[in-house]
Amino acid sequence: MVTFLATFLWLLLQVLTIAIIIRALLSWFPIDRSNPLIQVLDQITEPVLAPLRRIIPTIGMIDITPLVAILLLQLLQSIVARVASTPL
Repeated sequence: MVTFLATFLWLLLQVLTIAIIIRALLSWFPIDRSNPLIQVLDQITEPVLAPLRRIIPTIGMIDITPLVAILLLQLLQSIVARVASTPL
């Protein structure tokens, strides 16, 4: 059961990481914010990015929040993988 939960959490964190990467890449293009894909990406990623934006200042016009979020998600994935591989 622990392995299933750890695998599920690891996959969830991976999907969230990919969604943040896609959102960051799409932000470089002039895409209508009412596009359904953009709205779904915003709904998925905003709960992670919004709290970080309150803490992390922008550097000039560059928002480094997605980078920090990805690093934190990767750290969490590493912790989940380590806990899942530890015998009980």
